[in-house]
Amino acid sequence: MENSLLNHFLPAELLSHFAIVEIKELGDVATKELFYEISLEENNVIPKLYKAINYESKGFYTEVTIQDFPIRGKAVY
Repeated sequence: MENSLLNHFLPAELLSHFAIVEIKELGDVATKELFYEISLEENNVIPKLYKAINYESKGFYTEVTIQDFPIRGKAVY
């Protein structure tokens, strides 16, 4: 699935803070239990509100998995 098409499925606010890194179609073809795994990476951008403040990054939280609404009958994680 192309990134520009995926922009229509994911919230705009999410894509302003995260970049799409990878999209995989996974699962068991025999049982037809297929799902999409969309990997996002947080953008390392300081919000405009904090530009004037001396800001120091402490790193990112560990990754989490979120299940969303299905796309074409396939689960999305």
